[in-house]
Amino acid sequence: MPVTTLNAKVVNSLSCPEGQSKIDHLDVSCKGLMLEVRVSGGKTWYLRYRNARGKQRQLRIADVCDLSLEQARKRANELRSQIAMGQDPCEEKEIFRQIPTFEAFIDDQYLPYVKSYKRSWETDVSLLKNHLLPRFGKRYLDEVTRQDIVKMHADRRASGAAPGSANRLLILMRYIFNLAVRWEVAGIKGNPTKGVPLMEENNQKERYLSVAEAQRLYDAVSHSENRMLQHIVPMLILTGARKREVLDARWQDFDVTRRIWRIPSTKSGKARHVPLSDGALGVLNHAPRRDGCDWVFANPDTGKPFVSIFCAWNTARRKAGLTDVRIHDLRHSFASLLINSGRTLYEVQRILGHTQVKTTQRYSHLSQETLLDAANAATRAVGSVMAPVTQIKT
Repeated sequence: MPVTTLNAKVVNSLSCPEGQSKIDHLDVSCKGLMLEVRVSGGKTWYLRYRNARGKQRQLRIADVCDLSLEQARKRANELRSQIAMGQDPCEEKEIFRQIPTFEAFIDDQYLPYVKSYKRSWETDVSLLKNHLLPRFGKRYLDEVTRQDIVKMHADRRASGAAPGSANRLLILMRYIFNLAVRWEVAGIKGNPTKGVPLMEENNQKERYLSVAEAQRLYDAVSHSENRMLQHIVPMLILTGARKREVLDARWQDFDVTRRIWRIPSTKSGKARHVPLSDGALGVLNHAPRRDGCDWVFANPDTGKPFVSIFCAWNTARRKAGLTDVRIHDLRHSFASLLINSGRTLYEVQRILGHTQVKTTQRYSHLSQETLLDAANAATRAVGSVMAPVTQIKT
């Protein structure tokens, strides 16, 4: 490789010898700066250097038409300073090339992962297809900024969606980037959703059964044409389990001696254990057992779990005058009954299988009677010191 004293005139005059596809010229005045001259007439600046491991590397700087000799020397000197500080420009460039687009990361890494454990992965697919991929699909992961996230969040709300709907997009993006950071995806050093707050949601429906309503509901399900409903609904109320957990329950999952129900597959993808109260054991004792049937609450016609019980449930709740009560409200009611009986949030959280106590707090409704009794505690504490107790006229 010839070592050449380069100047503007020499650079312009250099050509590739016949019989060669290219020739390299090292600059005498700038250590490592090399000019590649090709048979096509193209000329490109490169920097040759050794990295911290002593390996020789060659980094493309720019074409001669884009950088003059002086500019190329200046850039070469800057790069050598970075190398002296332990950086490897070639390695950084390679990492940059490895950064996936948002769409590629979703297809190649995110979806295969969530499909392996997340029961609600189809919801993620819907949100991605309808909202996130059209907006971010062609962008590289490192190009998605916090400003982009804020705008996405605001735009979803401005389109007429409820705060909860906008929040679901933010939560999904937060999870996606958390995984990218955790998996050390090339070029991803932080999460652009960090610091972006969720919108306040005031549309959470709260519906809890009173004792009287629970009795009316039980009377209705006891007379349902679906003979298993009289066992399914009490099991939901007495354990706080989710509908699908009860419908898919197997006899082998219940340890009556230890009074534990092991639910092998839950919303979080992990098994959890539910204590069996006297009432829950009573439901199991009265549930009919069929030879060769593994499921506790199987459809009598198929011997397999019900696909849906909505029609029977809807008929029963209407007869009970509880048309606004959803099946999931039975889980809410279970939590409410525990809290109003003096149980702690931690106990309720463990029984319901929540990973975060704030989720339990949403379900932990306190009845008016309990709140009134709590407020009267102050009166009982001070007696008649502050004010006489008066009778309310009716």
